[in-house]
Amino acid sequence: MAIARFPSIVIDCPDPGALATFYGAMLDWKVEVSSDWADVRADYGQCISFQQVEGYAPPRWPGQEVPQQMHLDVVVDDLDAAEAAILDLGATKHEHQPGTSFRVFLDPAGHPFCLCLD
Repeated sequence: MAIARFPSIVIDCPDPGALATFYGAMLDWKVEVSSDWADVRADYGQCISFQQVEGYAPPRWPGQEVPQQMHLDVVVDDLDAAEAAILDLGATKHEHQPGTSFRVFLDPAGHPFCLCLD
């Protein structure tokens, strides 16, 4: 018997509203913003939250001087189309691309995430 339905992920950042807006647009999820916290939530309930932290330092991937600690893999049907769409939303393609079935990007706060073929 499961104790919970699904986990929620909380990501540190300097501007929760801006980062929630980015991920909400990428995933087509509802965005809810308060002063120092924001959520993006799927219709079925899954949630990613963003919390404001003082002195935020973005990860320095692939190095570990400031480790990424976690990242999101987002499954897409077409890497080229998805890449164009997220670049328009404000993502940056990372210069280090270690694979062929996925691409590494940085969100507007510098967190690495991957677009992956299913």
